[in-house]
Amino acid sequence: METPQRIALNRTVRTLTVHWQDGRVDEFSDSTLRANCPCSACRRIRLQGGTIAIADEVAVFGIQPMGYGIQLVFSDGHSQGIYPWVYLDALAPRALVLQT
Repeated sequence: METPQRIALNRTVRTLTVHWQDGRVDEFSDSTLRANCPCSACRRIRLQGGTIAIADEVAVFGIQPMGYGIQLVFSDGHSQGIYPWVYLDALAPRALVLQT
């Protein structure tokens, strides 16, 4: 999985847009990203059948590049998840539609 060309954070509508090298563009809501955090604590909750409790107004507050992905900092203080590019690609709305 290649590194995206550009990542854009829209704080007004609370979305993260990923512009991939091959021309694809994926838009993620901040709440979707928070609900699907790949950190070990959030994964454990989901694996046990639970859901991540998030506020409706949760927002991405910061982005840290990690080479193979990005670490997101959320307005609720959560910042443990690193989102690898391959994970974001699988989480994309177009990928989810194709899987159903």
